[in-house]
Parts: sequence; structure tokens; C-alpha cells
Amino acid sequence: MKTTVRYKDLGLLAYDKALAVQLQHFETIKAIKIQNRDRKHPEDTPNFFFFVTHPSVYTLGKNGNINNILLSETDLIQRGVSFYKTNRGGDVTYHGPGQIVGYPILDLDNFFGDIHQYMRQLEEVIIRSLAEYGIRGERSEGETGVWIDVGTSKARKICALGVHTSRWVTMHGFALNVNTDLQFFKGIIPCGIHDKSVTSMQEELREEVDENQVKTCIIKNFEAVFNASLIPY
Repeated sequence: MKTTVRYKDLGLLAYDKALAVQLQHFETIKAIKIQNRDRKHPEDTPNFFFFVTHPSVYTLGKNGNINNILLSETDLIQRGVSFYKTNRGGDVTYHGPGQIVGYPILDLDNFFGDIHQYMRQLEEVIIRSLAEYGIRGERSEGETGVWIDVGTSKARKICALGVHTSRWVTMHGFALNVNTDLQFFKGIIPCGIHDKSVTSMQEELREEVDENQVKTCIIKNFEAVFNASLIPY
């Protein structure tokens, strides 16, 4: 039986406002799980998936190195880029227009109890979606996300992943560069990795890509990989 996941596209939304949406749903699921411990007939926990595009922002994971941000506070203001420390895994990354960010807020008890598997399946969703555009996405051993030309001097990341979990409930997720302005990545050491670059679907295909069409691919592949049924929320 497929697990139901409610999805919504939040459109262009500031990082802090999108984080508030995540936390609201994240805490709702956790509260239900806590209440279920004392119930004879436990309530089913809901699952959510949010698409969003952020105005330009750098975010730093809980174990990230602040020195991987190469710009001063003044530089950030002049370039119109916000900055937030977050509770997700991973180091520093960039979010901005032309990028599809996906935030699955899932109760993994409805799927499987394995964070490693969850991360690999998120990667698989993106790998399958890229394949529909003729782009060969790959995993890089020891490095999360989806990459191109792994094992070569041209290795480059096209999708970053970073999540947070509590009581097997997830938040944060992935950021796929579709038509992203890659110049913003020059202000950081992306994911703290010094010797690899960043790319986008537009860069690889040499043409602008329909972001709504990519979202449709992601929904389809998320349903297949997670054995889920995504319904509008």
C-alpha cells in the first residue's frame, strides 16, 4: 500500500518563512507520535512535501565551518544575500532563484527506519529526474548529493542534500540547480569541498529548463522511489 504524502509549492519564499512552515509541520508530526504512545488506537501521522524557491541566501549546517563563507557581512548586504545558520547536516550552500528546493517532512516510520537509506533514496529521486533530461547524475562515495563526472577532475555537484531528523521525522531536504546563477557559489566553498565545482541543468544542457516540468518529474520519481502517493495540499 502506498503512503500518502501531501505536497505544496510555496513559490518564492524567504528562507526564515519557509523554515517556519517546515517547523510547524515537523512539530505537528512529532506531537502526534508522542500522543500515540498513550493511545489504544494510534492516530496516523501525516507526511508532507514542500517545493520552494528562496531569494538568494547562504545557509550553514550545524557542523559547518563559518570560514567556508568567503564574503564579509558588508559583501553579503551589497549583493543582497541573506545568511542563516541551520540545524541540518552538511556545510555551507547557496539557495536562490532558478533552484528547486524540496523539503520532505516525513515520518520515516511510515516508510523505513533508516536515515542512510532515506538520503540515498532522495538522491535516487534526483538521479532519475536528471536522466529524463539526458543528464547522468551519480553518487560520490563519502559525499552526499548528486554529482556529474564522478571520479574525474571535472567532478561537479548539481544537487545538494542536507537533512535533520528527530523521532524519525525529517525536515530540510535537497536543492537542485536548474537555472541557478552559479556565480553565487563563488562566494562560498560549497559544502566545504575545495576541489570540486558546482553546475546546473542549464549549464549542462546549454539552455534554460522549464522548472515546473522538472518539479513534475521529481513528483513522479518521488512516488516511485518512496512507494508514495503525492496529493495536492
